[in-house]
Amino acid sequence: MRGAGFQVEARDVSDDELQTVAMQSGVPGQLESCHTAQVGGYVVEGHVPAEDVRRLLRERPAVIGIAVPGMPAGSPGMESGRPQPYQVIAFAQGGRTSVFAQH
Repeated sequence: MRGAGFQVEARDVSDDELQTVAMQSGVPGQLESCHTAQVGGYVVEGHVPAEDVRRLLRERPAVIGIAVPGMPAGSPGMESGRPQPYQVIAFAQGGRTSVFAQH
């Protein structure tokens, strides 16, 4: 994200703390991953491409945030190995989800 021009403040926490942060941020359990960020009033969970974060901030949809569950090969930070298709999922109040982007 730094390489894409975002200012980043990283905090290393235990897995339990990360799960607590994700839960308190409104990330549905099935969308949890290994990174949780707060960007422009939204939650960004997992290996979300920078262009999707920029789109989120530009379009300002009525969602809590976006997520890439797991760590799919080919997503940012997971470039080694054979890339696999993956989706960026938007999540809103009440647990509603929708596909935000496909890669």
